[in-house]
Amino acid sequence: MPETDGAPRRDQRSQPRTPDQRARSGAGGGFGASGREASLFGALDLGTNNCRLLIAKPARDGFRVVDSFSRIVRLGEGLSRTGRLDDAAMDRAYEALVLCGERVARKGVDPSRLMAVATQACRQADNGEAFIDRVRVGTGLRLRIIDPVEEARLAVEGCLNLFDHTAEAVLVVDVGGGSTELSWLKRQGRADFVLEGWMSAPVGVVTLAERHPEPPTGLDSWYEAMVADMGQALAAAPVSPELRDIFVRGRGHMIGTSGAITSLAGIHLGLRRYQRNLVDGLWMTSGDCERAAEKLMALGPAGRAAESCIGPDRADLVLAGAAIMEAVQRAWPSERVRVADRGLREGLLLQQMRAARTPSRRRRRGRGSNGGGRTEPAS
Repeated sequence: MPETDGAPRRDQRSQPRTPDQRARSGAGGGFGASGREASLFGALDLGTNNCRLLIAKPARDGFRVVDSFSRIVRLGEGLSRTGRLDDAAMDRAYEALVLCGERVARKGVDPSRLMAVATQACRQADNGEAFIDRVRVGTGLRLRIIDPVEEARLAVEGCLNLFDHTAEAVLVVDVGGGSTELSWLKRQGRADFVLEGWMSAPVGVVTLAERHPEPPTGLDSWYEAMVADMGQALAAAPVSPELRDIFVRGRGHMIGTSGAITSLAGIHLGLRRYQRNLVDGLWMTSGDCERAAEKLMALGPAGRAAESCIGPDRADLVLAGAAIMEAVQRAWPSERVRVADRGLREGLLLQQMRAARTPSRRRRRGRGSNGGGRTEPAS
């Protein structure tokens, strides 16, 4: 769920920033020079729908969050129709990125320990690279557009310590705004999971919602049309039928990472406000997911907007996310679904922290260790 920042919005186009200002906002090489909080790492994820930042320091069991930011920017709004990023959408994303840079500067994160990436919207848009250049010149933040392979791998890494090691296989589903990354892993030995296949389906909550606007009536057929749309995208899954049999026999489980599944979890739990400690790691059944989706449909647009676990910014997208999850569950039957309020950002942090360790520490950890995960924010 979005972590509210409380900062005022501003028009960056009308307020040019000097190089010194950019350095202070987490842009150039100026911040972190004093060495303050030298152990801090940052991960910035600019997606099709959200702009999200985590700042954390290493801990024995993974890392400890010291600051976080999330804002819905809808960078990919209209992209599926035009092939380009909309000017207003780019302005929204730019404003959020300025706030991220300021948080990074305030915490004194060294530039070498900030990994900033952009995903499907910037990959797909004709003007995606131009927007990345605008961000670099205007804020100093150097976003890197990652390909679907890396996006899927980072999502898996961020969720590793939610794997049930008694299962024979795990399917990690990362539902984004413009695409959905799926990674199938099979257990090898007593603890290791080996990647068996992955795919990036060009369907996310924004693209699906734009293809299927919500009608005033006939919601059941509308929802089924979204499920079928995603189902077609899954038809080319690059894994063997034998792997699917593991799920059919109930020996595999799914992990859902994104607002698509955390929203269903919040509705399932009946939360009056979103509580990450209750949602992250929660086990749901496929029936729980279906009943939560049915409740969302019954609420209607206004009712969904009033739900604290959804809010007005995501009220028109949440059922598209539920439809994507249901299509995956139909294609890969999994009675057990684990909810992950974690993913790509956590993967970026863990990757950096692992690289920063001494070679001897990496050897002691060994290839088979799946430890390391997000802990609750520091007070």
